[in-house]
Amino acid sequence: MTDNRHEVVVTGIGLVTSLGVGRQAHAEALLDGASPAPHTDSESFAPYTVFPLPEIDWSAQIPRRGDQRQMENWQRLGVYAAGLALDDAGLKENLEACAAMDMIVAAGGGERDIAVDTLIIEESRKRNDREVLLNEKLTTELRPTLFLAQLSNLLAGNISIVHKVTGSSRTLMGEEGAGISAIETAHARIAAGQSTHCLVGGAFVSERIDILVLIEAAQGLCKTPGQPFWNADGTASGVNLGTAGAFLVLESRDHAEARGAHIYARLDAVAADRGSRDAGRLEQRLARLADEAGAPAGGEDLIVVSGATGFPELSARERRFLGERFPNAPLRSQSALFGLSVEAQFPTGLALACLALDAGKPLAPFAPGEDATAATSPGTAIVTTIGHARGEGIARLTRMSS
Repeated sequence: MTDNRHEVVVTGIGLVTSLGVGRQAHAEALLDGASPAPHTDSESFAPYTVFPLPEIDWSAQIPRRGDQRQMENWQRLGVYAAGLALDDAGLKENLEACAAMDMIVAAGGGERDIAVDTLIIEESRKRNDREVLLNEKLTTELRPTLFLAQLSNLLAGNISIVHKVTGSSRTLMGEEGAGISAIETAHARIAAGQSTHCLVGGAFVSERIDILVLIEAAQGLCKTPGQPFWNADGTASGVNLGTAGAFLVLESRDHAEARGAHIYARLDAVAADRGSRDAGRLEQRLARLADEAGAPAGGEDLIVVSGATGFPELSARERRFLGERFPNAPLRSQSALFGLSVEAQFPTGLALACLALDAGKPLAPFAPGEDATAATSPGTAIVTTIGHARGEGIARLTRMSS
């Protein structure tokens, strides 16, 4: 819950999705009233659809070619988005501020060597001593640097190297829950006076066959290109993985105002938890989290950004809860326009809410025909994320008075 001693505000937004690169590109696409067309790829991983990485000039935020080469795409995307957030906050060239800046990153594991995975599977069909086979291939086929590239905390390390953010550093793993916990931790530290400014966020690239296999193993992927996110019965159509690099600069209000920073919104509260979802426990937990976040029951100036994953029944339960808790608030189905970006899902939802609150304009519907239009500009935003396997989070943001 919000600590009255220190208000927490958002002063920098670094956002890259399939829709475009940077805060301005997203504001132009989402705040003019018309619903933008999603940018998807249904051919590269057919029959599955992904929201791909947009065209990016990496050198704009990662000038050294050597730094670019030693990163995987998800790391490049995270470092790039972090640089955008620092630029947007006016802190990129302030070496003293960056040296004192805390950093909290939500990250998954690195990309796999698909060729080696395929080789092991093919060879295992011909031999029964598969444990021996596995050890043989792991010691002879994998390049040594692959193990280093898979370390989740390399994203934070590369941000430190490239952008000189060298205060405390934390890396959290755990899929959507990692993104929720990263924001929750940053908010709590600033609210408690343990930190004055923090770079927080995550990155995820959808074009990874290993992640597609994992989600499909749970029978979660949507297999019909162009199918609407919401079905007629209120269930979701399945998961389409999304690409997102989303970083925010959070500061105490005093710290931000002392340096004359532009404030996008106040992050009033972040509530998070995890547990069993059986027998209505998910709905009970969401109700408690909404209460802890101080989520209002309604109001004309409220907007809800839902991070529903696309898993049919799980997302339907989330949608029903949101409809009952916020009956008059227009819903924005994040994954319908951006896909499921796992660790980056919650930070992306916060960034989108900040754009609307700062501009004083409603977000265009993300799922046309299902997301209601908004008649008024939002004054308060609720952002939710329910992890596809575990972890739930709810945040409340408020527009700053002029």
